[in-house]
Formats: sequence, structure tokens, C-alpha cells
Amino acid sequence: MAGINVGRVIVGGLVAGLVANLFDFVITSYLLASDLAETMARLSLSATAVESSIWVFVAVDFFWGLLLVFTYAAIRPRFGPGPKTAVISGLVLWLAISLLEAQISAMGISTAPFYVKGAVLYLVSAIVSSLAGSSLYRE
Repeated sequence: MAGINVGRVIVGGLVAGLVANLFDFVITSYLLASDLAETMARLSLSATAVESSIWVFVAVDFFWGLLLVFTYAAIRPRFGPGPKTAVISGLVLWLAISLLEAQISAMGISTAPFYVKGAVLYLVSAIVSSLAGSSLYRE
């Protein structure tokens, strides 16, 4: 059993992060824009404060991509190389985040419909990002 190819995790992770950032842009700017605006108004968040923190969201998506490909590399010996394992990697990390988001929704920070819409959209993002990044991984 070979070790994890860190260089390939980084390359694949950056690609996965780029894909995740593209999904984030489309989801937040178009698909969930009205839900986000309603939530920001309800929580009295200023658009300026949120916009000034965009760099955090971009950075987190790149770290997310690295985690997706690292998870793929870590589970690859057990599940085998290929898209099925990349999907499993995406599902595992998406589930972890979705459970946290469910807690946030239960506290009233977001609404249940907003949570469900976001969870479905980010499931697609997680799977596509994982497939993109993991396709570049080689041991």
C-alpha cells in the first residue's frame, strides 16, 4: 500500500476548490439570492460586511477541495480508484456539513426551506467538485 500522493492531492484539491467556488458563485448569486437576502435582513446583517468577507468563502472552498481529494485518496485503497469513490468522498463531507447546517437551521438562523434548498444544491456541488478534483489524483 502506497502513501498518499500529496502533490496530486494539492493539484486535485485546487481544481475541486475552483469548481466549488464556481458552484458557490452561481448558488449564492442566482439560485439562493432571494433566500440569502431574506436571511440577511432577518438577522440584520449588512451587505457590506458580508461582501467584505467574500475572501473567506473563497479560501474555505479551496480548503474544502483539498479535503475532498484528501478524503478520496484516503479511502481509495478500500473502495478502489474511480468515480464511485469520488462520489463517496463528496457524500461523506457533504453529510458532515449538512448535519452542522441542520443544527444551525434548528436554532432559527436559517429557515427549513432555505436549508433544504441549500443542502440539495451543495450536494451537487460536493459531488461534482469531488469528481473533478479526484479525477486528477494518482498514487
